[in-house]
Amino acid sequence: MTAESAAASHQGVRSRSQYQRRRRIVQAAAALASRGGVEAMQMRTVAERAGVALGTLYRYFPSKMDLVVAVVSEEMDTLEGSLDRRPPRSATAAGRAVEVLMRATRGLMREPELADALIRSLLLSDVKTDFGDRMAGLLARVTATDAEGGTDESRVLLRSLSSVWVMEMLEILRGHTTNDEIQARLEIAAARLLADF
Repeated sequence: MTAESAAASHQGVRSRSQYQRRRRIVQAAAALASRGGVEAMQMRTVAERAGVALGTLYRYFPSKMDLVVAVVSEEMDTLEGSLDRRPPRSATAAGRAVEVLMRATRGLMREPELADALIRSLLLSDVKTDFGDRMAGLLARVTATDAEGGTDESRVLLRSLSSVWVMEMLEILRGHTTNDEIQARLEIAAARLLADF
């Protein structure tokens, strides 16, 4: 083994170890949030639960909101994986979009405290997230709209639909609505917003 290949191998091990450490931190934060919301995600507690030093945690996530953003991203990865395994089957673009949003609703509501923490953080955080773009991208994918090459109008409409969903999630978390009511309202919104898709 040459010195160059040994260095590349060492770099691969370090990167893999860093990835695993980061993943442990995000999973620890999600577990804490699922039991007590964002308030339970105290940085020291997250570090202890993940088995890392507090300084290491801050190196990966400079603030609690950065950590919340990472948990949101992990949830989006889970949703994306579920769509890869089981694509929506509705005959219409609006129907497929609603299937995605309801799958996200059911997934998040398995852990209501975590869902509450994530949705409220999306609304109240000053930390920039790519949530809106990612959700619009997922919706573009299932509605057969090219997310990158689609028109500005189609991107706006998809983001608008995902914003409606976020507000509906707030209502269900407050106990003011049910999954069936959310689905009915999303179906109306999607049919109107995506009529030309």
